[in-house]
Amino acid sequence: MSLLTKALEGIITPEMDQVAAQENVSPEFIRQGVAAGRIVIPCNFHHKTIVPIGIGNGLRTKVSASIGLYGNNAVIDEEVKKIKTALTAGTDALMDLSVSGDIDTMRKETLNSASVPVGTLPVYQAIAEAGEKYGSSVKMDAEEMFEVIERHAADGVDFLALHCATTMDVVERAKKEGRIDPLVSYGGVHLIGWMIANQCENPLYEQYDRVLEIARKYNVTLSLADGMRPGCLADSLDGAQVQELVILGELVRRAREGGVQIMIKGPGHMPLDHVKATVTLQKSLCKGAPYFVFGPLLTDIAAGYDHINAAIGGAISAWAGAEFLCYVTPAEHIGVPSIDQVREGVIAARIAAHAGDLAKGMKEAHQWDLEMSMARKNLNWKRQLELALDPQRAKEIRKTRNSGESSACAMCGKYCAMEIVAKYLNTTKHSC
Repeated sequence: MSLLTKALEGIITPEMDQVAAQENVSPEFIRQGVAAGRIVIPCNFHHKTIVPIGIGNGLRTKVSASIGLYGNNAVIDEEVKKIKTALTAGTDALMDLSVSGDIDTMRKETLNSASVPVGTLPVYQAIAEAGEKYGSSVKMDAEEMFEVIERHAADGVDFLALHCATTMDVVERAKKEGRIDPLVSYGGVHLIGWMIANQCENPLYEQYDRVLEIARKYNVTLSLADGMRPGCLADSLDGAQVQELVILGELVRRAREGGVQIMIKGPGHMPLDHVKATVTLQKSLCKGAPYFVFGPLLTDIAAGYDHINAAIGGAISAWAGAEFLCYVTPAEHIGVPSIDQVREGVIAARIAAHAGDLAKGMKEAHQWDLEMSMARKNLNWKRQLELALDPQRAKEIRKTRNSGESSACAMCGKYCAMEIVAKYLNTTKHSC
């Protein structure tokens, strides 16, 4: 019996208990959220090392980091190091986006290395295998796509990203509208290429009940991605994107009726003034399903700094109602991220998630900031460093940029305004 089915029957599972304890809410709150589809708990029955997390309304905004084999120089050991770095930096989930090499082994290493939920895009592997077997991905058949989807589910993948709503009608609309950047989704563009070359409808849409059957069998959460996500600001909220979102809403309904947990993964580039409207539209059309946002990126010109670009977009999206942020690294658009850039991406996304939680009035988020404010007021450096979102980085800067002669900050030194005012007001002060 799937987690959603149990929730609908009034059963509180151990996974719901665990999430409730993490979030400091009641197990019944979690059960009701799962039953309504506003909360998902990605936890494949076959992923033995997982510690379940909740994603959705009323819960802390979560962050996902992406790793995976890409290109001839990619090696599994290097990607495992990135996994460990992302986990140390505090990611809540991982996505293995491998497109080449020994994809099966990479996926199993990811699952074995991670206590967090793991997601994949099975079509990536189907494309790679068809390329090796036939010389072109357009020669694969639908059965091969479904075989790879079930392979991922059977291995223990917790959430599957699939382009089930990218139909021929949506593709035709995109053609008529003359997009500047027609397609930027790697999986989406290959799937659409297959559809056009074979003059066939998207099998993931036509055989959606089969997708649901696989997801239900392994208790996999679906993460339906938009193949028409805008790759530049000029294409944001165009007809093709919105039409696909309407179809996604219908697929959300069918998934819930089929006992399958589901969330929606959405847009890439958009101007700041489109963020709230996009999240509101998704929430309305997709009936409150958790929103997993990629970025969004609020400008097209931030190459090398897109982790900052995405953090701004992610914070605003979280405030508007998104619950899950896909990290973006400084290497976005221009290369494969290094281990250090993976860490930067996770930290930037966590800052965005926390800022969003503050704006949504999350009590735990406000308490964390209040404790930091008190530590700063009291010039308690030890506590400030402990409370920092990235204590390692904060300690490095404090050690290298401060003489240690004063409890005051490196900027003011013995003339610290905090110390002067504290003495005048006879306020208690503690230093490390």
